[in-house]
Amino acid sequence: MIPPLEILQKYWGYDAFRPLQEDIIHAVLEGRDTLALMPTGGGKSLCFQVPALCQEGICVVVSPLIALMKDQVEQLLARHIPAVAIYSGMSYRTIDQTLDNCVYGNIKFLYLSPERLTTDIAQARLAKMNVNLLAVDEAHCISQWGYDFRPPYLQIADIRTLIPKVPLLALTATATPEVVTDIQEKLGFKTNNVLQKSFRRDNLAYVVLQEEQKERKLLEIVQKVAGSGVVYVRSRKKTKDIAHLLQKNKVSADYYHAGLPQEERAQKQDDWKNGKTRIIVSTNAFGMGIDKADVRSVVHMELPDSLEAYFQEAGRAGRDGKKAYAVLLYNDNDRRNLEHQSAQAFPGMDEIKRVYRALGSYFQLAIGAGMGESFDFDIGAFTQNFQLDVVRTFNCLKVLEQAGWIVLTEAVYIPSTLKILVSKDALYDYQLKHPKMDLLLKAILRTYQGAFNHYIQLREAQLAHFLKTPVDRLIKSLQKLHQDQIIDYQPSKDQPQIVFTKERVDADNLAIDQQLYAFRKKRHQERIQRAIQYAESPVCRNRQLLDYFGEKLEEKCGICDVCTGRTKIDLSAERFEAYQRKIRQLILQEGLSTEQLMEAFAGRKQEEALRVLEYLLDEGQVELEAGKLVWKGS
Repeated sequence: MIPPLEILQKYWGYDAFRPLQEDIIHAVLEGRDTLALMPTGGGKSLCFQVPALCQEGICVVVSPLIALMKDQVEQLLARHIPAVAIYSGMSYRTIDQTLDNCVYGNIKFLYLSPERLTTDIAQARLAKMNVNLLAVDEAHCISQWGYDFRPPYLQIADIRTLIPKVPLLALTATATPEVVTDIQEKLGFKTNNVLQKSFRRDNLAYVVLQEEQKERKLLEIVQKVAGSGVVYVRSRKKTKDIAHLLQKNKVSADYYHAGLPQEERAQKQDDWKNGKTRIIVSTNAFGMGIDKADVRSVVHMELPDSLEAYFQEAGRAGRDGKKAYAVLLYNDNDRRNLEHQSAQAFPGMDEIKRVYRALGSYFQLAIGAGMGESFDFDIGAFTQNFQLDVVRTFNCLKVLEQAGWIVLTEAVYIPSTLKILVSKDALYDYQLKHPKMDLLLKAILRTYQGAFNHYIQLREAQLAHFLKTPVDRLIKSLQKLHQDQIIDYQPSKDQPQIVFTKERVDADNLAIDQQLYAFRKKRHQERIQRAIQYAESPVCRNRQLLDYFGEKLEEKCGICDVCTGRTKIDLSAERFEAYQRKIRQLILQEGLSTEQLMEAFAGRKQEEALRVLEYLLDEGQVELEAGKLVWKGS
């Protein structure tokens, strides 16, 4: 076995591991199932990449994020480490050959989406592979207590029976105490083993600003805080609008969302990473897998629907350890919008069945067919075709996904691929009989090495330029060669995918567990209320976030907006004691959240009561435990 530090130095050029990385790596090499809890930017990927390279065999990595898988594969290949990925949208032949290479070739890392891991073809090959580690990224997806539950994750434990002696490393950046317990149970840990890095970020100032004029405040922030930044918004239209607003005010800015063409997304991302663009305005599609340490500010124009999502996105600031700001611009509309979205997120069964029935018609799937099949999916075209509301339809699709009927992937660019299917002699005969194809086939053989042996990535525009022919004419020729079974040609894709994880049933027989549905609805509403509480409570922001993730912060962080006293007011001793008595009495009667406590005070007195509560929290007379206030004083 090669020492881990030697691997780190050889492939990454680092002389030492970050805190906790070495402990996780040693636990894995000792064969122990391990849950690694590390915030965004903590270097999670090295925790499975290094131990896998220390040993003979292949590491199987399960991840729900196609873009992240592709990014990690490209990074490994750039370091001359053989790695491949299998995900929705790839052809059966490509998947088959890729899995063969994992069994018989020298591949060190196989990345799989969870729904692909559980297919018959993957399981049959997995049993033949020399697997040294099973890594499960975004492990919180296995828990219905969590904010991003995905049913295919529940089948990972079954896969372990095929590789019973292989240790499992589960990784996540965000997990509440309930989710931590659930992950280990659902993944079949032999013994509980959690290695956790503190969620505390001493260099990151969390700031909530109550603002009606959000755009004006954003301009102030980006002009005051120098350096690179990210601005998160909810809609694609808003990314463009706010980027243009910043540009008009002489701020170097651009916009980004999943609906842009892949090459444009890649260019915008590279320009921001390399400092050509200072501020990127984006939906939450931006940031996954981007390792940029010097982000000085992350601004949210709206409150996300969970503290997990907020913590992960805000945590992209200040990874270099220097002072950075995570700013939330908040007003009463945010609360109303979140509560409205919560009501929309759980549609009625009739509406869910209507969308499911429409999916079957849209993809022309017969009853009893479709299991394991994936299709390009344009939600705009789909809803227009069936006269459905886009937002409500998306929510129905998420319900169908969480009930295990489908998987809806993010938009991802899959390049065109090509492989020659016939022998060299048969190809030569075809060229003689089809002289119009001769020039194209010669160009493919000259330009792309190995097309007889494996699938090569094809760039149609580049090949068309070389042949001095229009791209559409070239594509027609490639399609003709495909029809004649001379080549297997798979055009590029840049769409989300719908994967049917079960056979299609009649919509009237669509089974959704109503008890679980009610449970997830309740959890969703609780997460929204905790997010609202974070924005509205006068409690140290760091303390609130750490409490949510099961950590205690004894002292004030000293750098958030609450701790720096942005809205501090003075009170006489008499008025202070009156508030203190009432707060003590109310908390002792029953456990209350901050919002519930404030309801006991008249509107004009709430601000003063909040300041007194803040003082009592700072002095330790009141503590926040799982979102509830607890009296600790005498």
